[in-house]
Amino acid sequence: MPVALKTSPDGAVAQALGDGYRRLAALCAALDVRVAPAGRGGVTAAELATDRAALEAFVEAEAARVHDRYGVRPRPDVAASRALHDYAWTVGMLMGGPWYLERRVPGIRPEDLRLDLASGTYTITPGSELACLADDPVAGLPGVLTFPQEAQLRAQLRMALAEHMRPLLAAIGPVTRRRSRALWGMVSDDLVSALWYLGRTLGQEDAAITAATEVLPVAVPPYPSGADFRHLAGSDGRRHPTRTRTGCCMFYAIRPAEACSTCPRTGDAERLRRLESQGNVTTPAGAAASGLG
Repeated sequence: MPVALKTSPDGAVAQALGDGYRRLAALCAALDVRVAPAGRGGVTAAELATDRAALEAFVEAEAARVHDRYGVRPRPDVAASRALHDYAWTVGMLMGGPWYLERRVPGIRPEDLRLDLASGTYTITPGSELACLADDPVAGLPGVLTFPQEAQLRAQLRMALAEHMRPLLAAIGPVTRRRSRALWGMVSDDLVSALWYLGRTLGQEDAAITAATEVLPVAVPPYPSGADFRHLAGSDGRRHPTRTRTGCCMFYAIRPAEACSTCPRTGDAERLRRLESQGNVTTPAGAAASGLG
């Protein structure tokens, strides 16, 4: 992506990131985010990690959305897990999406992403730091970290996501009643799910599965498992990709008969039935309302 000549070097990184976020929002119906300068309203991950009242409001807002959508009042641990799932998927898309599309990894500080609790809408403020390959047009600008190899950039994506999520996981873990492996399993699941969803949206499912597998080929600490895609053979001979989540998104606790398609509780026969009945159409694999990721 070329950098506008009228943009100062200090602002060029933020402009490049903002353009990338807007592209993602336009492509992904499940990504409820807008791009704006730093502002007020809502809560940030920084506040969720340090302010008990903000964290309680975060969980209560998700409980209210679940009740409105499904007529069920979830347990606090279920509401907290669902809220975390939505947040992790959104951050996974905001970091993994630019990497997939442009080989750029944004530096997203916890204070750069705000969530409006009433609407569930996120606001991202583009920062001044990103990582990219050495031949990227923005390489050499202030705040840009460059790498000569793809593998190094993938490692940077894993590290940047972990750094962003770690304080929130420490704060919300006791509310979810989950230990470290399950929490980090959800983060890895939602990064993989975001890449998978983006690829399907673009008609590039196979490429996205390859990309997600390259990011998480195996368990890489703190992520407890790899992407672990596999294929199911349908009655028509088609091979349908699937995977099994490591960290459950808890949708089954809201709709027991409708566990998500990648839930460990959903057997292969049921997965195939859903895939064939849908014609393998693209669904929001990870959107908080669907439980399908």
